[in-house]
Amino acid sequence: MIYTVTLNPSIDFIVEVEHIELGGLNRMTRDMKFPGGKGINVSRVLNQLGADNTAIGFLGGFTGRYIDEMLGKEEIRTDFVNIADDTRINVKLKHGDETEINGLGPVIREEETKELLHKLSQLQAGDIVVLSGSVPPSLGPDFYGLLIETCRKCGAEFVMDTTGEALMKALAWKPLLVKPNHHELAELFGVVIDSSEKLVEYGRKLLEEGAKHVLISMAGEGALFITADRVYHASVPSGTVRNSVGAGDSMIAGFVGTLAMGKDPIEAFRTGVASGSATAFSDDLAVRETIDRLLPQVRITEW
Repeated sequence: MIYTVTLNPSIDFIVEVEHIELGGLNRMTRDMKFPGGKGINVSRVLNQLGADNTAIGFLGGFTGRYIDEMLGKEEIRTDFVNIADDTRINVKLKHGDETEINGLGPVIREEETKELLHKLSQLQAGDIVVLSGSVPPSLGPDFYGLLIETCRKCGAEFVMDTTGEALMKALAWKPLLVKPNHHELAELFGVVIDSSEKLVEYGRKLLEEGAKHVLISMAGEGALFITADRVYHASVPSGTVRNSVGAGDSMIAGFVGTLAMGKDPIEAFRTGVASGSATAFSDDLAVRETIDRLLPQVRITEW
């Protein structure tokens, strides 16, 4: 089973306007509401790929009920901890460039935290847990470490989609996958990466520190899959970018879901890139039809 953990979910309220006047009345030309949060995004794309998964984390209030209902309509299995505070709403304002206004998130109480840890303590060897997204301030910066320790004690694998100190600390626990972009990789090691050789060098450092698989996304220049002795590059399919939210989560879903279904890592890499591109070319997250259409366009070459 694949489990996705979303500690700070949201309703993503997407608002499109033709003109914006600060301090005045503005009218929407279109609006959309989606269940949001990086782990939830992964679950939704895993579901499109036919990969069995369960979405867990914290949900509360009328906003939390809405998210759970929306996931239920997509036939996604959920096992969230019900919390006292309301789940947040994030506003994505589209007027030329996209402007995001994200909520802080709820206060998580001690008994709610214990309930989530208990759920994770029931995992089994062979399960995969995807840990991604922001942590509510009330949980503190080291909460991911506690989740990782709980998962590894059960023999479960974990995927870590975060940056900075939290990612560096996670490497010692040997994550199944890490996926920084080229800017995050440079920031992680405090260096300037100005060549493909340096990109590969520091990507391999993630392997040396404990990661089992390393993907590096490079926006329009494609993505890299780095192993101990080889480097593979994936091209990006052609299309018009319409959505900046969830492409990285979709790449993780494509890679992990394909790997969990017994396919080889190169095929998992191809599916990951196709899934990320399918989301970038859509208003919402990738659907199976678009992923399948883009797969033949993803060319994998050895660097």
